[in-house]
Order: sequence, then C-alpha cells, then structure tokens
Amino acid sequence: MTGIKRLVLDVLKPHQPSILELAKAIAALKHVNGVNLSLYEVDTQTENIKITVEGVNIDFDELERVIEDMGAVIHSIDEVAAGIKLVEEVETLQDR
Repeated sequence: MTGIKRLVLDVLKPHQPSILELAKAIAALKHVNGVNLSLYEVDTQTENIKITVEGVNIDFDELERVIEDMGAVIHSIDEVAAGIKLVEEVETLQDR
C-alpha cells in the first residue's frame, strides 16, 4: 500500500467533547491503526491539540469530517508520511 500512513495535525477544538471522545472517534475509522492526541494550549473556550494518526491508506476527507463533526477545525497539516514504509526524520547538522 502506498497511501497515507501518518498525519500530524494542529487542531483547535472546544472543551467539549473531550480529547478522550475525539480520540475514540478517530480510532474507530476504518484505516486508522492508532491515534495520539496531545493538549498543548488551553484558553477559556478552546483547546489546541496535536493529533497524530497512523494507519494504512488513511482517508483524509473522512478524518477531517470526524474532526469537524466534533466541533473542531484543522489549523494545519504539520506532517504527512506516505509510501510503502514510514520514514523517520533524522537529525542533520543544520538541526543542531
């Protein structure tokens, strides 16, 4: 399979539903093998979260629909991995 294997998203969501409920909804998608939600900023009405999704041939449109149905919005796609295998980033001299 050469479809999308990993997506990292910057998402803004209301306090409700919780990140537990959002994680369960994303994990239930057909081609998702795992999901990680990290809360990194909270204000009076919203939460900024990073969502990392891994799977085989992830359907971005379906994923976006679930996120939006939960009242959240995708700010940006911060990482995409596709192809036969996942390629992890390596540190280069410029990163040091």
